[in-house]
Amino acid sequence: MRVSLPYGDDVVSAEIDWAEPLATLDVGEAPELPDLDAAVRGAIEHPIGLDRDLYELVSPGERVVVLVSDMFRQTCVDQILPILIAGLDRAGVCAEHIRFLFATGTHRAPTPEEQASILGPAVYEQFRGRIFVHDPNDAANLVHVGTTSRGTPLEINRRAHEADRLIATGAVVLHYFGGYGGGRKSILPGIASARTIAYNHAMNLDPVADRRNPEVRIGVLDGNPVAEDMLEGGRLAGADYIINTVLNRHGRIAGVFAGELDAAHRAAAAFAHGLYATAIAEQADLVIASSGAAQNFVQSHKALYNAYQAVKPGGRIVLLSECREGLGDEQFVQWLRLATPERIIAGLRKQAEINGQTALSTLEKGPMTFFVTEMGRDDVALMGGTKAASLEQALGLARRALADHGVKEPTRYLMPSASYTVPFLEV
Repeated sequence: MRVSLPYGDDVVSAEIDWAEPLATLDVGEAPELPDLDAAVRGAIEHPIGLDRDLYELVSPGERVVVLVSDMFRQTCVDQILPILIAGLDRAGVCAEHIRFLFATGTHRAPTPEEQASILGPAVYEQFRGRIFVHDPNDAANLVHVGTTSRGTPLEINRRAHEADRLIATGAVVLHYFGGYGGGRKSILPGIASARTIAYNHAMNLDPVADRRNPEVRIGVLDGNPVAEDMLEGGRLAGADYIINTVLNRHGRIAGVFAGELDAAHRAAAAFAHGLYATAIAEQADLVIASSGAAQNFVQSHKALYNAYQAVKPGGRIVLLSECREGLGDEQFVQWLRLATPERIIAGLRKQAEINGQTALSTLEKGPMTFFVTEMGRDDVALMGGTKAASLEQALGLARRALADHGVKEPTRYLMPSASYTVPFLEV
């Protein structure tokens, strides 16, 4: 049996006739919206959770800031913005009063070329000089706007705070500790300070035991302290309106949801869950997964996390993860160098930080993983994993490891879109 999976911009294949295939776990099928312009206009003019549409909320001359995601989040916002800008113009908000702010959180700033790709070349050229990138460490451009009920001091980008209207765009997928992407996450962590993000992400840890907080779960908003704190942050920041997309497996817009910060996001999350979540009756001995074109391991971690949900204890993962930018953030590397979950947890107790959370999760899963990657062998070893020169070699290593573990007739899942496909074990 031959398996084929994405690897960067390419596809790689290998024979595997020694493991029983249980299923291919992938993003569900959903058609592209046939008339996108009409769908976007309809979503904006019939908002979820609000009794007035966006163009009735704004007043002529108001200053509007539109939040957009960075290069690590595919949103297709370039197809939304021309419709939004034209509608704002009809409502009396001219282009000179509109600013764009990249909600990067702690990610690196998008390059000018990436900004043009995200916004669309025409919008990028039209708004040159009115496009900004959030910096979570730039104290001069941060302002304190309140404190959440869980004690998170909310410091956000000054341009967003001083706007008369704050509109957040984004795409909704399942997120391993925020519950779902999009919505509230455009504010916290999107335009929050590093200190604010650290307070919020500290809730990933169990308040008592040295482990990850079991209440912080993928695909869960209610009862998830990280997600609930993010929502409070979004409301304190005064987010007026959101426009969120849900993309199908081909990267095309399958749904558009607009309106109030929480209500519209929940509607998008429900649609996304039906698309990206997949129920499994059992876990497999082997999961073969691809992170697609993820540029670094910090982004590929989502694929590893999702693959882990489908593998048995003691099983093995083969992860195709090109990672042309390497491991990613240098802070992530520093956390990995602590080498053990216990030391990372101790560090996170002193100073919570998103890269530490990702490192903690990685060290849990790395030792059972064979990586097909452009990363160096030392980088892979830092994650506790084993580098293979090819998919064929990775499968051979996995077969021997399972046999050494006493598994003679292994089962397997294939996950070609592991960054987005989230298995849930039926109980």
